[in-house]
Amino acid sequence: MSNIRKFNVIVAACENGGIGYKDALPWTLKGDMKQFAQLTTETSDPQKKNAVVMGRKTWFAIPENHRPLKNRINVVISTTLSELKPPCYVVGSVEDALVLLSSSPLLEQVEKVWMIGGERVYSYAMESPQLDRVYFTRIYGHFECDAFFPVAKLDKLEAVKDPRVSETDQEENGIKYKYEVLQSPKSELVNAA
Repeated sequence: MSNIRKFNVIVAACENGGIGYKDALPWTLKGDMKQFAQLTTETSDPQKKNAVVMGRKTWFAIPENHRPLKNRINVVISTTLSELKPPCYVVGSVEDALVLLSSSPLLEQVEKVWMIGGERVYSYAMESPQLDRVYFTRIYGHFECDAFFPVAKLDKLEAVKDPRVSETDQEENGIKYKYEVLQSPKSELVNAA
């Protein structure tokens, strides 16, 4: 389907590609969480919102008092959840989420689509021709993890600049990390179509 909208991925991973442990983040980085909130919330059109697409485990990993993620349309991929109250939607697959967000009325209401995890959502996203950019927080060091991001797929992408994203090394709670913005070369083909 050629009218499926493109999307961004946002993820933090340690050196072995780890992104989670026992359905939680293996680290606490308030700066990274602030960056996540800013990027996934900010729109150029104040009449629109961004959408965040996540798996069921990611949904439940968000503290209940922060669910749904505010000022964003939340789309949860699950075959076991029945439904959530708007601005939340439950769909059966990433493909279903993209179809939902590429159709009225959400097509007109949503400015950007962000894939925010977990492991299966990221695996799908990194193979999709609709992938536009990856906002990657590279965490230096190893953490115990049981969920992983396919970091090898980043090699196919090109580093780009985004004025909202710092290019300097960060450190918090003794953890060093750096933000990277990577563009899919496929994105140019999607934009031209």
